[in-house]
Amino acid sequence: MSSIEKIALFIDGSNLYATSKALGFDIDYRRLLGEFQSRGSLLRAFYYTTIIEDQEYSSIRPLIDWLDYNGYTVVTKLTKEFVDATTGRRKVKGRMDVDLAVRAMELAEHVDQIVLFSGDGDFRSLVESLQRRGVRVTVVSTLSTQPPMVADDLRRQADIFIDLADLKQKVGRDPVERPGSREMRQTSQFLARGAISRGDPVE
Repeated sequence: MSSIEKIALFIDGSNLYATSKALGFDIDYRRLLGEFQSRGSLLRAFYYTTIIEDQEYSSIRPLIDWLDYNGYTVVTKLTKEFVDATTGRRKVKGRMDVDLAVRAMELAEHVDQIVLFSGDGDFRSLVESLQRRGVRVTVVSTLSTQPPMVADDLRRQADIFIDLADLKQKVGRDPVERPGSREMRQTSQFLARGAISRGDPVE
């Protein structure tokens, strides 16, 4: 029987983005993948995010294209933007919680550990359900901000809590490389090559 732990990553994209920004650094997704590959047998790395419907260009599109070609399973959902009648503020309708939870439960019997990159307290019941199936759950978020980005009940439910601030040296982007520089540059080159092969104009 193999002693190598089978691991799956579940990344709540918008939550991880907000957490890393609050801590003042950007995630290097290549390094993040490498960090958890070094901790066991990484079976899957899921990245969940929403894309606003009716937007001709989404600023996150280059990132998710890069992730899709570099070891991540990207799951997206179209959402709608609307104006809240009470507050007058623009809000987005549509979340990925259920999609993430369903996939995690489906994978539970195939893994030893699930690493959840989110501080959303709505995931506490998912963590509890996974634990009942014998899966150890690690939650990655932060207590280093005011207020903390992780819900207290989610942190307490997790088998292990990792503060994202403690991973900065391992998964943070080199400050010389601004957000999107390497991944976006590679994606742009890839997309440009595709456009050239189709004969499309490349700006």
